Amino acid sequence: MTYVVTDSCINCKFTDCVEVCPVDCFYEGENFLVIHPDECIDCGVCEPECPVDAIRADTETGMDQWLAINAKLAELWPNINTKKEPMADHEAWAEKADKLEHLSEAPGG
Repeated sequence: MTYVVTDSCINCKFTDCVEVCPVDCFYEGENFLVIHPDECIDCGVCEPECPVDAIRADTETGMDQWLAINAKLAELWPNINTKKEPMADHEAWAEKADKLEHLSEAPGG
């Protein structure tokens, strides 16, 4: 099992989860975070830290797509291990659903 970041994070990019991760397995894109599935130790401390409920166990129904996205982008993006401010317009995006079309594959930093 591993944890994955889902579309609730898109255009919000809260980093509370990054701050508590004991193995620094988060990677940062322009408007999204991902968890590297091969580095995640399944401790689960990140899941309750996300204010938009974007982190899920990959064993939940419907997570195959997000596992693939997290795995792919973790190989391309820089590691993030310190908390940053969320995106400027995060409040407008926090309650929106089905945000996959807005995912940028550009690296963050």
